[in-house]
Amino acid sequence: MDLVIVDTGVANVASVRFAFARLGVRVRVSSDAKTISEAERLVLPGVGSAQAGMAALRAKELEHVFLDYQRPLLGICLGMQLLFLHSAEGDTACLGLIPDEVVPLPVSDGPVPHMGWNQLRIVQDDPFLAGVRPDSYVYFVHSFAARTGPNTLASTSYGLDFSAIIRRDNLYACQFHPERSGEAGARILQNFLEAKP
Repeated sequence: MDLVIVDTGVANVASVRFAFARLGVRVRVSSDAKTISEAERLVLPGVGSAQAGMAALRAKELEHVFLDYQRPLLGICLGMQLLFLHSAEGDTACLGLIPDEVVPLPVSDGPVPHMGWNQLRIVQDDPFLAGVRPDSYVYFVHSFAARTGPNTLASTSYGLDFSAIIRRDNLYACQFHPERSGEAGARILQNFLEAKP
């Protein structure tokens, strides 16, 4: 399988690569537009701010690659947020592949950033969730999130109900870090590997 992790410079690429290696999959890490556009599957990880993430994509001239990409694409954490139309973090225009907005987490349920293990609530059946228990705990580190909507497969509550897992056509995304989420995270990564183009 030709799986490419996009190296934007604003992500812990190594931990994602190791997670796929544990599943027996060798991956390439690249910031080359041609390599990325031709990959069978793409992973867009990210940590930090929306402004920095989008600036990195633009600096590497990768924005158009995501707009044209039609095969399975997995966004992780900030990578998920960059798939949306807009982030309230720094009033940032994002890739616009999902027509919704990323908003700040309120502080009503605890300190922000939301950091640590929290529970999934599955709201739609989908092959992306095959074998994932409805009460699974996964690992989050974030201050912004997308509210639940028609693309939400699983939600989590922390000050508000937000999308923990989404799918829209060829786009798959997790607000949490599947590479750090034990058995549930590994199952989700395996499901992405098995997703139909």
